[in-house]
Amino acid sequence: MFLRLFFLFSFLCAAPVYAALKIDVSGAKTAPIPVALPDFSVQDEGLKDIAKQITAVIKNDLESSGLFRIIDSDAYLQKFFSLDDEPRFADWQVLNAQGLIQGEVTQNPNGDLKVSFLLWDIYGAHQLMPQRNVGADKAKWRKLAHIVSDTVYERMTGDTGYFDSKIVFVSESGNAKKRKRRLAVMDTDGANLRFLTDDKSMVMTPRFAPKDKKITYMSYQSGEPKVYVMDLETGKNELVGKFKGMSFAPRFSPDGKKLIMSLSERGNTEIYLYDLTTGQKKKLTNHPAIDTSPSFSADGKSIVFNSDRSGKQQLYIMNTNGENLRRISYGEGSYATPVWSPRGDYIAFTKIKDGTFYIGLMRPDGTAERLIAQGFLVEGPTWSPNGRFIAFGRQEKSSSWNQNGNPHIYSIDVTGYNERLLKTPHESSDPAWSPLLH
Repeated sequence: MFLRLFFLFSFLCAAPVYAALKIDVSGAKTAPIPVALPDFSVQDEGLKDIAKQITAVIKNDLESSGLFRIIDSDAYLQKFFSLDDEPRFADWQVLNAQGLIQGEVTQNPNGDLKVSFLLWDIYGAHQLMPQRNVGADKAKWRKLAHIVSDTVYERMTGDTGYFDSKIVFVSESGNAKKRKRRLAVMDTDGANLRFLTDDKSMVMTPRFAPKDKKITYMSYQSGEPKVYVMDLETGKNELVGKFKGMSFAPRFSPDGKKLIMSLSERGNTEIYLYDLTTGQKKKLTNHPAIDTSPSFSADGKSIVFNSDRSGKQQLYIMNTNGENLRRISYGEGSYATPVWSPRGDYIAFTKIKDGTFYIGLMRPDGTAERLIAQGFLVEGPTWSPNGRFIAFGRQEKSSSWNQNGNPHIYSIDVTGYNERLLKTPHESSDPAWSPLLH
């Protein structure tokens, strides 16, 4: 079984006995669990609008996961005026609500917002967790909403949340001859978007650091691809080393102290490890084939990459010192852009077979391969922080002759269900998901 979520709500049987509701999402589509989410209450009418906005963000977060259905508020029989108001459980059972999220928004004397909330088991008629309180500057109200969503998600699934995270990507505009690309970053729901670079130089493959709010990426601002590291909080941008030839596809190590990348020298592309502290680089592969797109395992002990050393692109794994190299993909077609799950249990990849592109998954030993998305052009998978979802780029074939459709970013559940468009103001590609930010 790939994933098993245990929802900790109870349901009312014919006899007065309660049992845990258990939902298996390992491969079959499951009905989302019905949850009630009344607008968070306020004591200060000046906070009423922001309380409604916080509630709306939580609703969108939970429903976007595909695991929850928020019951229409027009059907609610009880209104909460304070967090001290206890639910009338019979009123919520009539609506078949399995759970109830009750919250209140207040303001501290220093002006910061405080969000307090409870999670109720409706049929069990008890709290699923004690009252939680989160606070932040008023301008960060969306972050508070995402933290509430993460807490509810974690309590009800037993899994880590992912809503309080960000996605960095390449924003694209202009026609094919004058294509402009710049880096942008946004919340997972598309809010708080900001551009990180201008459109004067082409940028590619942004990737988040595992802990610090930094990204590494490629830029052609010097006329050839170079690797940079950017601090998202300060905006400081640094060139990573001075390498002969061209560098490609950089990624951070799990501890954030090293970069793994491809370097092309004299027509030969190999995998290198670069120490950000010492500035030393180490060559890990040595083969006349093209070795590229490396990605660390979650424990930092192994590296997956793709190579055409067998005649076409396939996936290979090696130790971080370059030893114990072995091939793991043997299916039909070509494999590219592998990336290890933060759980360590799966590797996502792009597959090309018979002119069709796929997003797929396999175990690190190459077993249990399955394809979860396909299209004219789908590529570049990236994992959510909890390893439950994958974002990727999708571009459809245009009806116009010799033209392709507009690229956009989508997310999909690892079961292959709940594919969703991540809305951006411009065309978008090459996403990378951040770690959880709280």
